[in-house]
Amino acid sequence: MSLRTLSTVVAIAVSVASVKAQDAPQETFPAVPLAEKKFSYPDGIPYQVDTDTNLIRGFQSGYNLCNTTTEGQDSKCQTSFFNSLDDFCLWAPMEPNSAIADTEGEEVAWCTKPGRGTRLIPEGTFTGLQYIKTPDYIQIVGFMDGTKINIKEGDFGGELDPHGADLRGNPMGGLMYSNAFSGGGDNLQQVIEWTNFMGSKSFCFKACDPAGDRQATLCEHKLDRIGCNFNMPNLAQDGVFESCEGESQDPPGVYVENGVTQSFNQPGETEVPNPTYTPRIPVSSNCQTFTSTEIFAALATVKPDPAVIGASSPGSATTSGTGSSSAGGPRPTNSGAPGDSQDAEGSASVLGVNALGIVGALMSMISAMLFV
Repeated sequence: MSLRTLSTVVAIAVSVASVKAQDAPQETFPAVPLAEKKFSYPDGIPYQVDTDTNLIRGFQSGYNLCNTTTEGQDSKCQTSFFNSLDDFCLWAPMEPNSAIADTEGEEVAWCTKPGRGTRLIPEGTFTGLQYIKTPDYIQIVGFMDGTKINIKEGDFGGELDPHGADLRGNPMGGLMYSNAFSGGGDNLQQVIEWTNFMGSKSFCFKACDPAGDRQATLCEHKLDRIGCNFNMPNLAQDGVFESCEGESQDPPGVYVENGVTQSFNQPGETEVPNPTYTPRIPVSSNCQTFTSTEIFAALATVKPDPAVIGASSPGSATTSGTGSSSAGGPRPTNSGAPGDSQDAEGSASVLGVNALGIVGALMSMISAMLFV
């Protein structure tokens, strides 16, 4: 084929692809929801798990195939881990001074342990943590300086999970693994149900046993606007780092009042949720306390990105266009009332169009037409 002929073919392909792109309506839901995609670690993980085209939110922003070559503070790894008090990852933004509700689809993994190809959480990020292992799930609740992991100062935050409004997850394509249910070590299992509330001052994160019959119930992700105290009742204290055993909580939103079991139903996005009940805090036992330097020695040389220093003014509240009202974080030291610390709350429900995703889909169509 001559260059002129090839040029003509390309022009025709571009023209046809343009017409098809205009004619084909964008879809919202993927062929297979993220929570139904299963990948063994590490050999079964593809470069990206979210590969559908022509979807409203565009393409997955990061990648899942991560190793030492991708590790660093600019990593876009979206494969995360949660094993213990000293070995876990959180979902947080790629760029400094970002609001969770504005970036929930693009969060990347920030971890406490090197070697997995992710970003590392800078030294001094955490000021208090409580880790609990129960018969059904593991949970960690903490106080932190979220600006060190690119969360905007004062951001009330949002909730991340493997579902999302369009079943692609937040972040899109985010995978979670744990050895907490398989005896530890390198035997990492994919966690199917998990939820992570992130704010600039506090967070909570729960991962349910993938073999458990209550994983979807206890890792409920739909009460995304009433925060940590209602979704993960706890006694975390700022200044204390502890690892405990405990009993399982009641399902989020379920409570007993006057001897009658009731359920809280979160209202629509136009209404402010106002739960009037007090959730039962599960009993914990066998708690061991540590110092931050003991458990995070591997982070001693990890510093925040200089771009985050002075990027925001302390105390300025964030108003995220897709967020909603705050609902309280971990229970602070010497405070009897939940909600004294800022916490993650509502996740976005408005789906935006990713222009780069549309361009990528267009190029894929052209390639397919030229080489079939």
